[in-house]
Amino acid sequence: MTISTEQVLSALRNVEDPDLKKDLVTLNMIKDLSINDKNISFTLELTTPACPMKDMLKNACTNAIKHFVDKNAEIHINITSRVTKPADTSQLNEIRNIILVSSGKGGVGKSTVASNLAVTLAADGAKVGLIDADIYGPSVPTMFGLLGAKPSARETADGKTLILPIEKFGIKLLSLGFFADPDQPVPWRGPMASNAVKQLFNDADWGELDYLIVDLPPGTGDIHITITQSFPIAGAVIVTTPQQVALADTRKGLAMFRMPGINIPVLGVIENMAYFTPEELPDNKYYIFGKDGGKELAKSFDVPFLGEIPLVQGITAGGDNGEPISLDKTTPTALAFGEIAGKIAQQIAIHNAKSANC
Repeated sequence: MTISTEQVLSALRNVEDPDLKKDLVTLNMIKDLSINDKNISFTLELTTPACPMKDMLKNACTNAIKHFVDKNAEIHINITSRVTKPADTSQLNEIRNIILVSSGKGGVGKSTVASNLAVTLAADGAKVGLIDADIYGPSVPTMFGLLGAKPSARETADGKTLILPIEKFGIKLLSLGFFADPDQPVPWRGPMASNAVKQLFNDADWGELDYLIVDLPPGTGDIHITITQSFPIAGAVIVTTPQQVALADTRKGLAMFRMPGINIPVLGVIENMAYFTPEELPDNKYYIFGKDGGKELAKSFDVPFLGEIPLVQGITAGGDNGEPISLDKTTPTALAFGEIAGKIAQQIAIHNAKSANC
């Protein structure tokens, strides 16, 4: 029996993307279908290289063809991705998704989370940039081993000067710490700080990015309002620790994104320093700051709980040494960041699909 293109596509219409709630053919995720006798090959184009369900979807496609077309078919599936973007990205059209990483207070490891998410997404094959917008306490130069580094610049054909982000570990980086003496305070008033941060977006040669992660200052202030009202934001990620003093401030930070005039999708809550695991006892978990605070916070605001990041010595050492812990994908912490990055990419694809249908 000759296998037809329509038979294969009809079979694949039985495979639904569980997030977007439509079948793969309708979503135009099946590309380059080729049939030679019983050999069937095609490309499955996902919405992100960090898709946590890529293996499940690949297996579902194989099973559908064998069940509905021919059980003896030889199926070869190539997986690629094309990251989606919100309906309105006209202002920064080469940057598909801007992700804000926020916290209600300092000291919860927000910059560590932002840096490791960037490393994880880049390792998965995404084009990633990271802006350190914490003007009063920039951490990216330290976390990426770039203290004292200075970005270069280039002139465009129309005479405009653009900053060239520094690249490391496959990530394009800009921090206000690159432009200031690390030993000197930065006593800038609100408008000066806001204008400086806007320049990191508008006056930089970012090129094409799938994700631009923005490490916000702690709290809720001028920088947050400037960024959320000046640029098309795909969503915000909230970082907290389990103890009540952190959760109280985090509630305010999360609520800010739902205020009129801001109204940014909250992609979910990450609980950092969720438990302590000694290096010599990797299977032990000690909940020294309390338990499930981030999970309960997410539940109370009806947003996804993205996961827990353990407190381990390596995460601090990695940041201090300029090598984020997620560079070694075998560590439990890196595995946790991998799951969380996949969930964030998943949430972005869902919100982008909703905005496209509005």
